[in-house]
Parts: sequence; structure tokens; C-alpha cells
Amino acid sequence: LLVYMSPTCGCCSYWVKHMETNGFIVEEHKISNVNTIKTKAKITTKLASCHTAFIDGYVIEGHVPSKDVKKLLSEKADIKGLTVPGMPAGSNVPGMEVKKEPANFDVLAIQHDGSTRIWSHYE
Repeated sequence: LLVYMSPTCGCCSYWVKHMETNGFIVEEHKISNVNTIKTKAKITTKLASCHTAFIDGYVIEGHVPSKDVKKLLSEKADIKGLTVPGMPAGSNVPGMEVKKEPANFDVLAIQHDGSTRIWSHYE
């Protein structure tokens, strides 16, 4: 898992630890302008979060739980990748566990045409 993140973003580091704890080998690239990577990956502002990762030809944007990435890889889904837009905070958001109560959020599948659909929902 190749992750591009700001050198000063703590929540990104916590997400990396979540991914490593769940079996992923992570290579971190700390860069000052992650937006250049988002632009190359065609991640729109609407779909963006704080870090962008790549694995097996897929883009993983933001605080996507490891189980969703594992499902994506096992199913070999015909999509561009997954995103958790913005930075929802809650006990069930890997790297964003700053609130004791769980967040209500969706992991979105990014289609090749840029449209999205719900991949999974968390409450």
C-alpha cells in the first residue's frame, strides 16, 4: 500500500498504523502538497480527504477501513477505488477515533467515469 500524506498529519499516521495492524505492508511518502497526487489520480474535491493511497491499481482516498480494502482486493471489483470523503470523526473511523461515539459515514466506490455508489455504510 503506497500512501501519500502530509508530514504533519497525525490522523494519516494513525490510519497507516490501522492498515499495518490489519496486515498491509505500507510505504509512506510524506509530501507537502498531497493535492498534486489527488489531481493525478483524478480525485475531485467532493471525493477528497487528507491522504491518498494506491494498491493493486486502485486508489484509496481517506480513512477507508481495512476490511473494505480487503474486500475490494478479494473481489477484484471493476472500479477505480474507494473513498471516505472529508474527515468524519468517530470511534469507528480508523485514524479519526477522536470521538467516543461512532460516526455515521459511507465508504464510496469510485466508478471509472467518476461517479460513485455506496460500497459500505457505518453507524
